[in-house]
Order: sequence, then structure tokens, then C-alpha cells
Amino acid sequence: MQEKLDAIRSAIGEGIGQTNTRKELFELKMKYLGKTGEISALSKGMRDVPAEERPAMGKLVSDVRAWAEAQFAEREEFLKRKEIEERYQNEKVDVTMPARFAETGTQHPVSLVKKEIIECFEGMGFEIYEGPEIEKDYYNFQALNIPADHPARDMQDTFFITGEYLLRSQTSSGQIRVMENKKPPIKILSPGRVYRSDSDATHSPMFHQMEGLVVDKGITLCDLKGILDEFARRLFTSETKTRLRPSYFPFTEPSVEVDLSCHNCGGKGCRICKGTGWIEILGAGMVNRRVLENCGIDPDEYTGFAFGMGLERIAMIKYGINDMRYLFENDVRLLKQFKD
Repeated sequence: MQEKLDAIRSAIGEGIGQTNTRKELFELKMKYLGKTGEISALSKGMRDVPAEERPAMGKLVSDVRAWAEAQFAEREEFLKRKEIEERYQNEKVDVTMPARFAETGTQHPVSLVKKEIIECFEGMGFEIYEGPEIEKDYYNFQALNIPADHPARDMQDTFFITGEYLLRSQTSSGQIRVMENKKPPIKILSPGRVYRSDSDATHSPMFHQMEGLVVDKGITLCDLKGILDEFARRLFTSETKTRLRPSYFPFTEPSVEVDLSCHNCGGKGCRICKGTGWIEILGAGMVNRRVLENCGIDPDEYTGFAFGMGLERIAMIKYGINDMRYLFENDVRLLKQFKD
């Protein structure tokens, strides 16, 4: 028995010296002091020792156990201090090194334009209304004087979800919802995302629009021109002028395309305006009588005008961006240019 205990002492002493982590030490400890360990096995084997020898043998085993526990405790404390020192060494901070600052973000150019346009029209008394992006065919087309067989539907490649529901192709649908629930006077601006199956340098399957609507007694095309003149001066420069050209939209009559004098050349002609001195910016017109009737508004008593613009196009013109796709690629080199 004594020889076996001496061998265990020797093995424990040698094994402890070779441990480098507390995990290794724990595994070694379990080998000798665990429930199935070698020292524990000796304690359980005492029943086979003659009764007169048990006290002496028991003391020898207890002494080895106490010695082993002390050795393991001392080594564990040493390894614990060592691990802490190594962690401090690896995690220490050199306070003399320059600090690394996280870059702050900025608003997207489309968001900047949206905010600026909203502030412009709010200053002229417009309320903000945002309609649903998943819209009924009735609000997106039918109520806007575009029935199912109307050729104007071919002007837009629409994302239909079902026969009745679609991803709205224009924020004009919000105007119908407002006119159904609010009687004149009405003066609202409706911003939001719209969707069309189209994608190239100047078109995106998802883009942003801003629609304006004014309905009241005695509203004329001159009122529309005055509002857009003020808008152009606020958004671009005090020298910016507007020009109306005849056009066609099913929901307005008469309809016009609105051009701005080129802010780059002042109307003299340049690459941006393709030598014309003018840049097309939005569509507008007087609200069609049928649209007013569809919303329960008497067209003989009330008139109104509406206008709509693409925010990406405004951003491209304002910031000199020549490809709409840049606005959706999240290229940090582009976005950094809009930091304050």
C-alpha cells in the first residue's frame, strides 16, 4: 500500500508541474481525486483491509488525499494568476495611441430632397398625407379616370399582387383617399414610395414621388403656376423660372409638363439641359371633373390642381447625379459627399 501511495504522490507531483491551464489541472485532479479517481478507489478498497490494519492504512490514504488537495489548490491559484496576467497583457490599451473615431452617417440625398420639399410646401400651408403602398386598383387607377380598358394603363408597367390589389404606381392614389374623406378646401402633399416594372439609368422599379393637391372654389391654372414658381425658387435659386408645356394625364385637364430654367447655365444652354436651357421636372394640371365627381365633390362648385414629381429626379438635378442607380447602390463614396 505504501509503495502505491508513494507512486501516486510522485505521479501527481510530476503531472501538476506539466499543467499549463486550469482545464488541464482539473482533468488531472479528477484522475486522482474524482469519484472514480485512484485515491478515491483506495478509500473504497479499505473494506478489504484487515480490521486491525484499517486505522493505519486509512490515515496514510487521508494524508495523501490532503496533500494532493493542497497541491492542486496551490497550482490552481498559480495558473489563475498567470491567466489574469496574460489577459491583462493581451487586452491592455496603449493610451498614447490616437483614438479611432466611428464615422457619423448622414441623410441620403433623396431624404434630403424630400425633407426640403416638405418644408417648402408646409410653409405654404400644405398638410402631409401618406397613403398605403399596397393599394386597390380602384384608388390607383379607376378613381383617377383610368378604367380597366383605358390606354393610359399601358404607360405604366404595374406590379399586381391580385386582380384587385397592387403595389401603387403613383402617390396620386392618396389624393383620392383624402378627397373621399375630406371636403374642400383641401391642400395636401403626399410623399411616398411607388413601384413600376422599369429599370435603367433614369428609371428604377422602386422610386419616390411627391404629389400635391389643392381643391377649393375659384382655383385656376394661374394658382398652380404661382405655387410652382415659389417652389422652384425655394428649392433651387431665386432666379429659377418655370415653364408650362401642354401634355396629357387622364386625371387632369388641362395637363402640363413643368420645366425649370437650368440652374447650371441659367438658361443659356449646357450639357445638363442638353442645350435647351430648360429641364423637365414634373407633371401637373387641373383636376379632371370626373375625378372630382368620383370623390363626391361638385366640379361646378369646386376646382383644383394637382402636381407630381419624382424625388430621385429632383435629387439628380439638384446634386448633378447622372445615373439614378447611384442612389440605390449605397456607395459610401457618393454618400460621403452629403455630409454637413
